[in-house]
Amino acid sequence: MLAVTESAIRKSFVNCTQGEAKRMAVPNDLEVRPWDDLDFLGWRDPAAPQRAYLVTESDGKLVGVVLRAATHQTGRGRHSMCSICLTTHVGDGVSLMTARKAGPGGRQGDSVGTYICSDLACSLYLRGKKRSEPRMPEPLPLPERIDRVRTTLAAFLRKVAE
Repeated sequence: MLAVTESAIRKSFVNCTQGEAKRMAVPNDLEVRPWDDLDFLGWRDPAAPQRAYLVTESDGKLVGVVLRAATHQTGRGRHSMCSICLTTHVGDGVSLMTARKAGPGGRQGDSVGTYICSDLACSLYLRGKKRSEPRMPEPLPLPERIDRVRTTLAAFLRKVAE
């Protein structure tokens, strides 16, 4: 992913108002993010931990979505798998995150959800820059895993945009 600015991030959101985008907490460490290792930029709101944000490149433009993490988490010894990067985690390492749909559907309360790494660090788990336990061996080479993540993420974003 190419490095992005705070302004570009705020303009990218498709499922919130401009006012909401203007008020959201954007990471203040954008200049030190490992952009070459990211397929998307994801972060949790420090003031509202149930709120999360995801920004990625899609069809040549930046697209952002506001997410809400489910309040109920899995048990301590339970294993869960992220639907985006297929990383397994124990306990609360995976969260069900929902996104209000864009446009009229979202205004009527429609949403879509997916299970995703709670810290939104899928790209780093995928590349071995961050580890989770237990680790399951991945038979696909890294370029194919990256394509799978991007394809899965694009499908989720299409559902948000519908």
